[in-house]
Amino acid sequence: MAYVVNHLPEYPNEHVLVGPKTFADAGIYQISKDTALVQTLDFFTPVVNNPYDYGQIAAANALSDVYAMGGKPLTAMNILCYPIKSLEKNILVEILKGGADKVNEAGAVVVGGHTLQDTEIKYGLSVTGIIHPDNIVTNAGAKPGDMLVLTKPLGTGLVISAIKANKASEEHISLVTQCMVQLNKTASEVMLEVGVNSCTDITGFGLMGHGLEMAEASKVTLFFFAERIPIFEGCERYVRMGLIPGVSKLSKIYLQDKIRIDPGVREEHKDIVFDAQTSGGLLISVPKEKAETLCAKLKQRGVATVSVIGEVHEKRDVSIIVVP
Repeated sequence: MAYVVNHLPEYPNEHVLVGPKTFADAGIYQISKDTALVQTLDFFTPVVNNPYDYGQIAAANALSDVYAMGGKPLTAMNILCYPIKSLEKNILVEILKGGADKVNEAGAVVVGGHTLQDTEIKYGLSVTGIIHPDNIVTNAGAKPGDMLVLTKPLGTGLVISAIKANKASEEHISLVTQCMVQLNKTASEVMLEVGVNSCTDITGFGLMGHGLEMAEASKVTLFFFAERIPIFEGCERYVRMGLIPGVSKLSKIYLQDKIRIDPGVREEHKDIVFDAQTSGGLLISVPKEKAETLCAKLKQRGVATVSVIGEVHEKRDVSIIVVP
């Protein structure tokens, strides 16, 4: 996608505060001195078998882009592709109900949408939020000396792959589903209260892909400590079983020249850091003196996973370095 975006024409507009060139999580368009719109969309095929849970996960995933920028979601529109001639309508109802309930939990409202007949299910949302122009958090603000904080474990891609192969345990499915349906709302609110330098949410490109976007947009190098990165139970076993998503394998190949992994990093972790996430957590770059406060407040407000997983350094010969 970087190749495609970099070859598209640019139409400068003074109201566009954040556009596509830095691969930020959402676009931001200023409409007044105190207000800007945050706009994003995301949709994908089912990641779990329960249609209601799938709807919740897809909605949480789409809403996450607004939260990563520090915005507040206002409205959402359904994007749905569905084989209406071959699948029961009640499945469709459950998907949309799950999405609507999650949007309502976010304090936003579904105002419509668009549906297409297709051979497979695809569902997600187009989301519009608001933000004060002075409060925008992008993936381009990480500074040397910052600490890197992650708010959800890695491994959703591996568990989803195991589900599709009928090899995932019910315990692992339940654990990962509970995490994927969780909004990043609280984490976003806390990071604004504390004051951070940069943020991105970890989704389809995994920790390495989205970390690379942050590093290159910020012109720094990110150091990750593999043993500090939280992962879901069972993921190392799924790696050894070969249940690695295809997109994760492609990311590992595509990014190999921009990332250096220390030989001491365990083999399973070398794959998990590239794992394609669905509705993952926020990766926050916070000044070192604020890191302890940020982590404490996140825990106090009920964010289940809070881990300092790395540091920001001056730009090196590669954009990311992973050490044990």
